[in-house]
Amino acid sequence: MATKIIIDSASDITKEEADQLGIVLIPMEIRFEDEEFLDGYNITKKEFFEKLIESSTLPKTSQINPTKFEEEFKKVVDNGDEAVCITISSKLSGTYNNAVKASNEFKDKIFVVDSLNACLGEHILFDYAYRLLKQNLSAKEIAQKLDEAKGHLHVLAMLDTLKYLRKGGRISAIAAFAGELMSIKPVVAIKGGEVKLVGKAMGSKKAGNLLNTLVKEKGINLDMPYCVAWSGLDTTLLEKYIKDSEPLWKGKIEKIARYPIGSTIGTHIGPNAIGVAFFEKENK
Repeated sequence: MATKIIIDSASDITKEEADQLGIVLIPMEIRFEDEEFLDGYNITKKEFFEKLIESSTLPKTSQINPTKFEEEFKKVVDNGDEAVCITISSKLSGTYNNAVKASNEFKDKIFVVDSLNACLGEHILFDYAYRLLKQNLSAKEIAQKLDEAKGHLHVLAMLDTLKYLRKGGRISAIAAFAGELMSIKPVVAIKGGEVKLVGKAMGSKKAGNLLNTLVKEKGINLDMPYCVAWSGLDTTLLEKYIKDSEPLWKGKIEKIARYPIGSTIGTHIGPNAIGVAFFEKENK
């Protein structure tokens, strides 16, 4: 009996990457008006942001329904295997609840983990799960360790614009307009499974400094997965952040994993955002 990992595309893992790693990726659907795409399957992150920038309205993403989970769970169990299923935060989507509902038919074979995260946060939780998989842990053991670890997982991001938060109804048009006039860059975090504003700064340099300060306060456990990420078509801000954050990691690890942000969170934060995901250092 083998242990499998199943994950949704809110993790920003693509179908190609999933195939290379031998995991099961279940895509969310993205709709740009009358065009539908399967996230991670038939639209690249570059194509997504090109469409997002050109579109006057935000695209819509659909949660994964129980039937789709049932189909994938049945394939695993029928093959004599078991699985850990990692999903986007239950505070951001009904996907987790649908996965739990589908898993009820496969007791002691399918273990569903609410990542309480998305995109880069969900991705590094998967990175940890993949490490555990290589250690030949059972699905139940992996799920337990993920539930323990996710409470120590932090995601912080600097946004370039408030425009997409305004489009999504997260802030008022007046606040967004004032923020853009003053070049205010918001800094957000995922807390309790939800996106929260944790600070703001005038311009990207000060916002990047604030981001580093907040990361330093938490303390990074460099023995665990750690990554940076960017949204959009340009990595200039990401490269600058990596350079500016060198005191946090240089000489301790060889390189930082970097992942492009996709549609699930990209829809709401827009292009030219940068983020960092890490597990906090214990007994710091």
